[in-house]
Formats: sequence, structure tokens, C-alpha cells
Amino acid sequence: MKFEEALQKLEEIVKALEGEALSLEEALELYQEGIELLKICRQKLKEVEGKVQALFLEEDRLIIREVGSTGGEEDGSG
Repeated sequence: MKFEEALQKLEEIVKALEGEALSLEEALELYQEGIELLKICRQKLKEVEGKVQALFLEEDRLIIREVGSTGGEEDGSG
């Protein structure tokens, strides 16, 4: 399930729990479904966060190499 789909369903559940007159059993079922959707959303966000961090690390290394490079010396030990 895509993040956007899970979030949309979660929003619908919140609206239903806030606005509709539900039986206790119906409310509990929706609540449980909402918890599962929340887990999906959190997992998707963690995955994306990891990818973004990896991109930043990669970008930082490239910037450091560009700034630190002097006249063809790659490691700067010369």
C-alpha cells in the first residue's frame, strides 16, 4: 500500500470516529484499522527518511571532496 493511500484511509477513519455515532464494536474495529495504517505510514516515512539521509551523506562527501581537492591530490597527504 502506498503512503498516500494509507494516509487517506487513516484520515477517513479519524473523521468517522469523530463524527459518526458508532457502536463500541465498530469504533474499536476502526481504531484497530487506524493503528495498522499508522504503522504503515510510519514505516514508509522511515524508509524515505533513510534514503534522504543517504543522499545528504553522499552529497556531503562530494562537497568535501570538491572543497578539499588541491591540484590533483586526491587524499591531501602530499
